Amino acid sequence: MIRLTLAEIAEITGGRMVNAEPGLAVTGGVEYDSRKIEPGGLFVAFEGEKVDGHEYAGTAVAAGAAAVLSTRDTGQPGVLVAEPLVALAALAQAVVTRLDGLTVVGLTGSSGKTTTKDYIGQLLARLGPTVAPAGSLNNELGFPYTVLQATTETRFLVLEMGARGIGHIRYLTDIARPSIGAVLNVGAAHIGEFGSVEGTARAKGELVEALPADGVAVLNADDPLVSGMASRTRARIVLVGESDISDLRASEVRLDDGGRASYRMHSGARVAAVKLAVAGRHQVANTLAAGAVALAAGMPFEELATALGEVGIVSSRRMDVFTRPDGATVIDDSYNANPSSTAAALHALAAMAGGRRATAVLGYMAELGEHERSGHEEVGRLAAELGVDRLVVVGHEAAPVADGAHTVEGWKGEAVVVPDQAAAIALLAGDLHGGDVVLVKGSRYRTWDVVDSLRPEEVRP
Repeated sequence: MIRLTLAEIAEITGGRMVNAEPGLAVTGGVEYDSRKIEPGGLFVAFEGEKVDGHEYAGTAVAAGAAAVLSTRDTGQPGVLVAEPLVALAALAQAVVTRLDGLTVVGLTGSSGKTTTKDYIGQLLARLGPTVAPAGSLNNELGFPYTVLQATTETRFLVLEMGARGIGHIRYLTDIARPSIGAVLNVGAAHIGEFGSVEGTARAKGELVEALPADGVAVLNADDPLVSGMASRTRARIVLVGESDISDLRASEVRLDDGGRASYRMHSGARVAAVKLAVAGRHQVANTLAAGAVALAAGMPFEELATALGEVGIVSSRRMDVFTRPDGATVIDDSYNANPSSTAAALHALAAMAGGRRATAVLGYMAELGEHERSGHEEVGRLAAELGVDRLVVVGHEAAPVADGAHTVEGWKGEAVVVPDQAAAIALLAGDLHGGDVVLVKGSRYRTWDVVDSLRPEEVRP
């Protein structure tokens, strides 16, 4: 964060200084975990259901925090505010407006946001100091927290935007208004909140509505709900995809034995060969979106193909592929799941298996609302249609995945429903072959425990 005095922080947040002189300055970063505080930083005390951050204010100051942002007096130098989350947003908004020469990039989508954000961050870092932290910091807390990592040296700030309802992305763009925005896709993620994919599209499109007239909107030409957002923005439109209408287009897509894509990238009359180091055909769309952002930020087209070939996985448990000593290949995509992202992962599994035995360990997909059963069945059908040999369905809530697979005529695989992760671990431990390819994916119900049981000690996160 940029240097701010407590008097300035109090004015920005509408708070009141306590236990400090007005000239006391915050010169370090903002943290809400006292274990991560750095000298000169600002510790934000949130009162949670299980942990009250106010109890760690003294620990944070002892570790070097200059001050505490809190709702009650902790006895430490600080600013008292009515609501820390609102104060954090106000602080982020004030900081980003004071950073001259900063380009703010925003992106959203139903799947692939975090991975594409990581790619954008790696590309833009070639052009100048970039803030694009690992992980899914895309909500009312993570978004301003990311903004506040920017300093006077930062040239690019890459912000992922999630939404669970209409107005959520608009709220985030009011904190930090992007000049470059990318919408990756519209799928069934959080459809329980939105009611329909059209509702999801209305919410995601709030990003392009926030772009200025001299900004750039990167839209997926292959997704009609995304390309249709062109009418909702004043910004210059850049379409990306495999469609002929794309401004940045991929053709002749091929996958190697490791599921890594190569393609020819077209921009007008310019053509370059791209060979990706990351697995999954869906990475073609992700890298095209990232590439379009990089071009808009000033990267020469002649450098882009090489740069795209060097991007890698940054955030954990997202298409992280590793090979066990026994020769089995494991795809750790266990961070989260929805029907769209699971479909992409299943396609990657089938491509990587290439005749080897393919196993998909799939957990419950949350927030599908009235589409819960059909969403799980759809995933099961796709797995069977792709020829997945074995489905291990974790948890009875996810059982419709197995039901969907059994509806595919001629499928010769098996689908097993197990009660929990421990049962899935035991099943795989007793029947894992050296040439197997195993995908693990689910919605944050510790499905990653299954992956970690398969992961050699030396490559565990």
